[in-house]
Amino acid sequence: MAEKRDYLRFSVSQIVEHWTMALSFTVLAITGLPQKFAGDGWAEAMIGYMDGIETVRLFHHVAAIVMIVSSIYHLIIIAYKVLVLRVRWTMFPRLDDLFDAIDAIRYNLGLTKEHPKFDRFNFAEKAEYWAFVWGTVLMAVTGFIMWNPINAARWLHGDVIPVSKAAHGAEAILAVLAIVVWHFYNVHVKTLNKTVFTGKMTEQQMHEEHGLELERLKTGRPDPRPSPEVLRNRERVFIPVATLAAVVMLVMVFFLTTYEATAITTLPRRAEVRVYAPITPTPTKAPGATVQVISAKPLSATHEGRTTCLSCHAALPQPRMPADHQGRADNTCTACHKIGSAPVPTGSAQMGTTPIPASSTGGAPKVQPANHAGRTTCMACHESLPQPKLPADHKGRTDATCAACHPLGTGAAPGSSTPAAGGLAPSAVAKAQPVNHAGRPGCLVCHGVLPQPKLPADHQGRTDATCVACHKAP
Repeated sequence: MAEKRDYLRFSVSQIVEHWTMALSFTVLAITGLPQKFAGDGWAEAMIGYMDGIETVRLFHHVAAIVMIVSSIYHLIIIAYKVLVLRVRWTMFPRLDDLFDAIDAIRYNLGLTKEHPKFDRFNFAEKAEYWAFVWGTVLMAVTGFIMWNPINAARWLHGDVIPVSKAAHGAEAILAVLAIVVWHFYNVHVKTLNKTVFTGKMTEQQMHEEHGLELERLKTGRPDPRPSPEVLRNRERVFIPVATLAAVVMLVMVFFLTTYEATAITTLPRRAEVRVYAPITPTPTKAPGATVQVISAKPLSATHEGRTTCLSCHAALPQPRMPADHQGRADNTCTACHKIGSAPVPTGSAQMGTTPIPASSTGGAPKVQPANHAGRTTCMACHESLPQPKLPADHKGRTDATCAACHPLGTGAAPGSSTPAAGGLAPSAVAKAQPVNHAGRPGCLVCHGVLPQPKLPADHQGRTDATCVACHKAP
């Protein structure tokens, strides 16, 4: 029995060319399909795994450049084989391919027992090759239009851009399906063809898939080659022209990929903001239903001149902000609860058109028992000392919140016998200094140590700073 041999089908350069195309196509598919279906869960997940849309775009563009450069190389090589070596156009469609297709269908249907013999490339391989060529041209043209939309719109109709996007995406789906369903299955699953790895094909595979070429090789009828002199003469013309054409095409690729920076940098996702958020809901009335308008509660005290509502109502335990008011700002408070809409100690006020009795003053802030004009360190006395005691619900407040709630100058002047606003007795008013203490900073040197002048019992524990803050020198 004659020893079966392997036949060389692809050279090393052809294997490298095939893998370059295969890898660039794979990257284009992995990075392109998620962009086409952006918004779907699986697409967003893939984009997230690839470090965001900017990275996806970068890899997609790099893979596109690799495929285009490989296509330019393939075009130059084909031109060299056809114009210089004058090889047979084995990949060019012929009328025989139609008859081969008919014979293959008849064989698969059992209408004939004779398997058709194919040449170096059968009708299916030619169809796949030219589909890839057409797809590469279409993807390159539409891709460059989307890569440079502003300048494309200057020379072409504006509708070309969305049309290019639709064609680019549809061709991508078609190409991926063709590779997976047709090429990968027929070449690597059904027959387990290893030619792309070794460059060789067994005699059995050659007999089944390329019977005519096998007969030609066995009969010693290889493709004719030109003589060395003819080859040199042809190369003297071809090489300069091919080099110039390659340089022009590469410059065009560089120009089309760098001329226009159209990809807008993706901004961080902004927090969701309600475009229209009415402070009070617009009442709606269903057929046969009664509309109930819920009015905002009136203020428990007059807040005239107070604009920092949240300094008390959001930061402190009391007065507590309602749970459904969380996240509101000062301007929304004043828009809903009108300033001055609550009663003052000596009169009445109105909320909308509803009068509020003057007796509703339980929630009003207490007036200062003495004139505190010029005193800004409220907590020096009211927080650290037993008296004047800070109310339990005022814990954690600051001097700013005190001054915002209890306006200065609302109490009786020091030393005055006039009752303070709200009917407070003069006994609650801070006493004036009996003599001029100008230049004396050490109040407790006398009032804290000596029997006379005696320090009042409720002043125990106070410091010089609290003394001068409360008792102003005359």
